[in-house]
Amino acid sequence: MNLYDLFVRCLEIPYTCVDNSGDYAVERIGNTLYIYLEKSSGAEDWKNNLDFPIKAYKDMDGGIWYAHRGFLRVWKSIEPYVGRYIFDPLVKSIVTVGYSHGGALAVLCHEYIWYNRPELRKNIYGYGFGSPKVIWGPKKQGHLARWENFTVIRNINDIVTRIPPSILGYHHVGSVLEIGAKGKYSSGDAHRPESYLNELEIYQ
Repeated sequence: MNLYDLFVRCLEIPYTCVDNSGDYAVERIGNTLYIYLEKSSGAEDWKNNLDFPIKAYKDMDGGIWYAHRGFLRVWKSIEPYVGRYIFDPLVKSIVTVGYSHGGALAVLCHEYIWYNRPELRKNIYGYGFGSPKVIWGPKKQGHLARWENFTVIRNINDIVTRIPPSILGYHHVGSVLEIGAKGKYSSGDAHRPESYLNELEIYQ
């Protein structure tokens, strides 16, 4: 699927809600697993969005690294549900897709797959449409390699992709693909799904 089709699917697929208002969906197409993570859809999501003090992740290879506490809480609620699909030996490729709040969760999901399915590292991809920043602290090459195939898609003026602000130590991981044109939307309108659909259609 191209970026436009992935985004449409992310908006339209039915989601399952678990603890901490974590919303996910999975589907298999051949031996490729698609994991979708939903945008904010209620008050609890916004509470987690705004809970941006850092929290240490597991002490994994390369040392401890830190993430946005609210997003990490939601991802840890989703993790056991998607884990059984991720570990299926018949799965040979995995694509993680999220929008806004879901884009932030996609960052954490992608890293989980990278770490736990090392044999698939050349065949895992992640896309965070309009994703806020999730990872905090100095950029260590050993950590950044985990998101080598992760892309943040930013409609240029989208304010959500710029929070939490860099001054607080947060940064994007992977690569950032900018679509749209400066000044075409206000910072808030640039984040709307219809704005992403318009610009992705042009980009494709």
